[in-house]
Formats: sequence, C-alpha cells, structure tokens
Amino acid sequence: MKEFEVFGFKETEELGVKMAQEFSCGETSESALVITLEGELGAGKTTFLKGFARGLGVKQNIQSPTFIIMNRYSLKGKKYKNFFHLDCYRIENEKEMDCLEFENIKNNKENIICIEWGSKIEKILPKKKINIVFEVISEEKRKIKVFKF
Repeated sequence: MKEFEVFGFKETEELGVKMAQEFSCGETSESALVITLEGELGAGKTTFLKGFARGLGVKQNIQSPTFIIMNRYSLKGKKYKNFFHLDCYRIENEKEMDCLEFENIKNNKENIICIEWGSKIEKILPKKKINIVFEVISEEKRKIKVFKF
C-alpha cells in the first residue's frame, strides 16, 4: 500500500497524472487494467481522474459520468488504446452493467478502466486490480491510499 496526502485540487490532479504514468508503464496482463476509486462524495475521485486522464494523454475535459455511467476516450501511441471512466454511484446491481458490455471491456488488455464507486460492482470485477481510497481529512486535505492486488 502507498499513502499520499494532498492539499487542494491541483495536488490531487497532479497525483493523478503521476499515477497514470506509473500504471500505464507497468507489466502487460491478459485483461484490462482495472482501478477502483472509493470515498465519500466530494472526496476528490473525479478531480484525481481529471489528472489521471491528462497523464494518459487525454485532451478532452473529464467530467464524472454520473448519469450516463461510462465515458470512453481513445489513447494514441500508448500501451493502452482506450481509457474508460465509469461512475457506478447510481448502479443498483451488477446486472445493470450488461448493457454496457462491461465483460468485453474488462477482458480487453488494451483498456484501462477507472471506476468510481467500484464496490457497487465488486462481484464482476477481476481479483487483480488497483483500489484507491480517498479520505477527507479537512476541506482542503485528503489522504489517498493505493492498494494493488
């Protein structure tokens, strides 16, 4: 486990950039790289992912797909070809992921998938994944813990 303390949006985004660069250079596996993000509303998950996407080379503005569940971004010249950003806050159960063809997405080694509120679909996630937990310490300060399984 790695633990970080960040102050404000800028540091949270910058940690996302660094993590994207670190994770995207890791070993290749048989399936997608899956990263879950947990923490209360306003803890910094989406802010972190804005930086993460930038670290992967995404130029578009990143917003949490709270109502549409999933966004896909193409990556150029990288080990991964697609970045998927999911927000499962409104998901009631794993079956709801069928219409998104999540099974195919998670089995494709060219995909990197970040899932806010990933615990809501834990049963269909691979055992090998990265879990990032955001803890609010104060209005500006966050503790971010990264667990690799």
